[in-house]
Amino acid sequence: ERAIARHEVREIEQRHTVDGPRQDVTVDEDDDVVIIYNRVPKTASTSFTNIAYDLCAKNKYHVLHINTTKNNPVMSLQDQVRFVKNVTSWKEMKPGFYHGHVSYLDFAKFGVKKKPIYINVIRDPIERLVSYYYFLRFGDDYRPGLRRRKQGDKKTFDECVAAGGSDCAPEKLWLQIPFFCGHSSECWNVGSRWALEQAKYNLINEYFLVGVTEELEDFIMLLEAALPRFFRGATELYRTGKKSHLRKTTEKKLPTKETIAKLQQSEIWKMENEFYEFALEQFQFVRAHAVREKDGELYILAQNFFYEKIYPKSN
Repeated sequence: ERAIARHEVREIEQRHTVDGPRQDVTVDEDDDVVIIYNRVPKTASTSFTNIAYDLCAKNKYHVLHINTTKNNPVMSLQDQVRFVKNVTSWKEMKPGFYHGHVSYLDFAKFGVKKKPIYINVIRDPIERLVSYYYFLRFGDDYRPGLRRRKQGDKKTFDECVAAGGSDCAPEKLWLQIPFFCGHSSECWNVGSRWALEQAKYNLINEYFLVGVTEELEDFIMLLEAALPRFFRGATELYRTGKKSHLRKTTEKKLPTKETIAKLQQSEIWKMENEFYEFALEQFQFVRAHAVREKDGELYILAQNFFYEKIYPKSN
């Protein structure tokens, strides 16, 4: 993926060289839009980004995968500067949809006037950890031939928890909070109450929409209604499209009630679950004011406001 990205960048640079000195590319205001989806691992993020890839040619936007070394979600300060500059000034890639396993980055800190639109999806913290645990051992149906880091380890999640293993420890639940909290050191201090409150603040103030894995179709429906420039046709594609949109971890065994109860005793689970419940409540609030249900189906509301008493009146 990194080699392909470099090749595409070289092609763009070569075209500018062949065509003569680079001219300033003017971007229409409607197209001067960038969406960043800083994907949390194992939250149906691949299923969602596959839809973006399938729609990009039809809806005329670019999709770019942010591939960081060793999937490190924290960028160096110099890479933060480079990334902000790329996103804001790379006019040939606008409108653009950037996605990758990167924690939230506040563009305002870098003097950017027009910030990108952030979106994300989160998942029940224990379900996410269980999925990630088996993904590292058995992979999934998306790239079944790829060898995973823990391949060969046959221990079940229940056995791991019972033995106090590191891959299933409560500390491994601490992921969705720091992804939303950002690049501050305190965000990555496991169990930080400040990080939880900052993640909540960012979710409300810096994210356009945050969905949940369990209600992914509704998340896509709301995005299509609010941002049709990118997501026109997404709901129908999700419902009837190719099976590539659905990615499932193989060999996954659901944990027992005893295992779940043991994890739920930790303060880390309580905080991650508090953040998940907070996000779920906000998503359901947004959805309740955007759709109506009829015969078991959800329908997007038409425009529900208008203007009147416009003064001064024109002659």
